[in-house]
Amino acid sequence: MLRPHLFVLLTASLASGACGADVTEGRAAAEAAAVSVSAVTTSEQPIARFIRVSGTLTAQEEAEVAAEIAGRVVATPVERGSLVAANADLIRIAAAEVDAQAREAQANAAQIEARLGLAGGAAFDAERVPEVANAKAAYDLARTDFSRAQQLYDGKLLSQSEFDQRSAQVVAAERQYDVAKNSAAQQYQALLGARARVTIAQKALADTAVRAPFAGAVGERFVSVGDYVTRGTKVASVMRIDPLRVELTVPEQYVSAVATGRAVTFEVDAYPGETFTGQVRYVSPAVTAATRALTLEAIVPNASGRLKPGFFATARIEEALRRPGILVPAAAVRTIAGTARVFVIAGDRAEERIVMTGQAVGDQIEIASGVKAGERVATGGVDQLVDGVRVAVR
Repeated sequence: MLRPHLFVLLTASLASGACGADVTEGRAAAEAAAVSVSAVTTSEQPIARFIRVSGTLTAQEEAEVAAEIAGRVVATPVERGSLVAANADLIRIAAAEVDAQAREAQANAAQIEARLGLAGGAAFDAERVPEVANAKAAYDLARTDFSRAQQLYDGKLLSQSEFDQRSAQVVAAERQYDVAKNSAAQQYQALLGARARVTIAQKALADTAVRAPFAGAVGERFVSVGDYVTRGTKVASVMRIDPLRVELTVPEQYVSAVATGRAVTFEVDAYPGETFTGQVRYVSPAVTAATRALTLEAIVPNASGRLKPGFFATARIEEALRRPGILVPAAAVRTIAGTARVFVIAGDRAEERIVMTGQAVGDQIEIASGVKAGERVATGGVDQLVDGVRVAVR
């Protein structure tokens, strides 16, 4: 029969041995249950970096079109929102009066042309004007008569009085010739004035149709049929909506990264998930003192008309310099409570690292800090990992 104290010691010893065996077996099982993961070795590579900015879409051009002549509006073929081609009619003004003025101006010009012998669009030549031609013929005849009188006078066959008369006739004919040429020149100047009045009258006739200065959309029509407009009265506003402009504000520290010709990609709230592209056309030569920011403008194609002036745009502009960075697959990064984490494979263990992420590049993401080049990062089976767990890399 065992003594009581020996029985207690024996029982404790057996229990202690059983617990030790259980712990050892648990550790062995844990060691054996390695998590299977896939991994990549990180390396530095140049990354296309982008500046994120915001801005507003505006019309490429916008004009408030005004009437050039006074008159009564007789037609308004467009409404607000109408798409118009360049030179399309916006409104039409009564044309009866200006049409009559144009025909009168043309008749006056034609009358002077006929007087000058310029029918058929011939160029002006004073010698071809009928009055000038007649005066020149009379002058030539007087000179011929004087030449014969000179011969007779030299042969003592013509009296002095008759010789003086022939001489006076030559001088008078020459003066008449000069007068005719001067008159023709004056009439030609009058013709130029008449032709100018024809041009003015024809322009006034053309201005009875107020036309769109460019292709676009009618933003507003300000007059209706029956309204009387005067010169300068605004009749409609027209916006060019293809292409559009996007005006962006760039912080001062990124000024060196922007330049004309650079690509711009942006999104608008109206079309979630869609990306639109443009190209920088203008960069402000100065930074705004109040905001310490730079204004730039990009041109955006809009053939479909889906984009509208006034849309708010969130844009990305590619920087000129590609600085190196470490990229890992996006699947390698877990974000918990706003903190990004990755698991670095150290030997046969997974080591959890808190990292700072940078720019996304396709299906990869930049690790700005927390991981060095050459380290292996788990990319598959990440959801099963905890810090320090044993892993088997596939």
